[in-house]
Amino acid sequence: MTLQALTYLVVGGSFVLYIVIAIWSRAHNTGDFYIAGKTVSPLANGMATAADWMSAASFISMAGLIAFQGYDGSVYLMGWTGGYVLLALFLAPYLRKFGKFTVPEFIAERYYSKTARIVAVICLIFVSFTYVAGQMRGVGIVFSRFLEVDVEVGLIVGMAIVFFYAVLGGMKGITYTQVAQYCVLIFAYTVPAIFIALQITGNAIPQLAFGSEVSGSGVGLLDKLDEIVTSLGFSQYTDGSKSTIDVFCITLALMVGTAGLPHIIVRFFTVPKVRDARASAGYALFFIAILYTTAPAVGAMARYNLLNTVQPGPVGAADGNLLIDSRPDWMRNWERTGLVRIDDRNGDGRIQYYEDKNVAFQGTADSYGWQGNELTVDRDIMVLANPEIAGLPNWVIALVAAGAIAAALSTAAGLLLVISASIRRAGSPRLWHLLLVSRRHRCSR
Repeated sequence: MTLQALTYLVVGGSFVLYIVIAIWSRAHNTGDFYIAGKTVSPLANGMATAADWMSAASFISMAGLIAFQGYDGSVYLMGWTGGYVLLALFLAPYLRKFGKFTVPEFIAERYYSKTARIVAVICLIFVSFTYVAGQMRGVGIVFSRFLEVDVEVGLIVGMAIVFFYAVLGGMKGITYTQVAQYCVLIFAYTVPAIFIALQITGNAIPQLAFGSEVSGSGVGLLDKLDEIVTSLGFSQYTDGSKSTIDVFCITLALMVGTAGLPHIIVRFFTVPKVRDARASAGYALFFIAILYTTAPAVGAMARYNLLNTVQPGPVGAADGNLLIDSRPDWMRNWERTGLVRIDDRNGDGRIQYYEDKNVAFQGTADSYGWQGNELTVDRDIMVLANPEIAGLPNWVIALVAAGAIAAALSTAAGLLLVISASIRRAGSPRLWHLLLVSRRHRCSR
């Protein structure tokens, strides 16, 4: 079976799964639609929260940033993880105790102002739509590469699926759909990482492979990466260029920015009690940590595989660079999306990939006859292209495509529901009363 056919099968199967779950768990009243009737177990809520948190940025972009920035990319890992801890421990439980399930409600009650509520709703809409746009870009990348359709078609299909199960199931349907999406995305992220870790280091655990030796070389993976990147004029992979104060400020900014994500806050209202909200926060942190501790290894291994593909021989040697005509299929496929570009500046028929902005390396590059970097790789493709670069089976590549879409759709669905709830609350002060009445009515039965 071809990669395209297999991808259609796996991605289509995941869509059917999401729709079936949404139909099975569809909302029957207002309480189900907005807060899942407060009936979700802490374990299920933890998985749903993890899927909500780990958007396309976590699945696709984070390891890509680490692959190219090395140590400097760790600020995103620390900032986003710290942001979740800040939200889960110091914000969400207290909003739950306050009795409000959206940020605009809390602000209106706290400052006794309807105007403040409207301003908060407007800010929430801008933030949510900006975040949704990022998720849809991830969906578009997957569709354009693996399903070979236009980005616009991919966006329409992705949004149609989200619209269907969000409208049909509300928060209840979204919650159980996100449980399935978490299973898909974490499986899709870790399986290729295990395969590639075995290929490079012989160690099946990516977190341990990150600090292991490259098979047959006696040199650690990170030491080998340092050796390769510095020989091409790039900064040392394990040595950051940012000062301590820069790292602190960027990490703090990421923490504070992500701590206010509205679609995560509302998840803590779907469980019966405040104690359950804290338990689900702990479960979610564990489920998030599985991906976040794997991401540095994925980024390092992706960069290693890319460099060894483009630079299979000694730097500067006549046959050290990859022949353009002999470039692998994965590179040709990604070129069609515009996310990989090759420009043979010196006309030698080979790809020179190096840091052409490094003044100290410029003299060396000139002596090789290089006239500038000839390969541009979008960072967002590294996780998606990594299985192809490593030559893994087609089913693994198709699984990664399904995982990336799951990560994007899970976050998009939560954001759209939060927008709906906030607008509804801004125009309907009786919504909270309806939620409580529906809950009491169900309990009385």
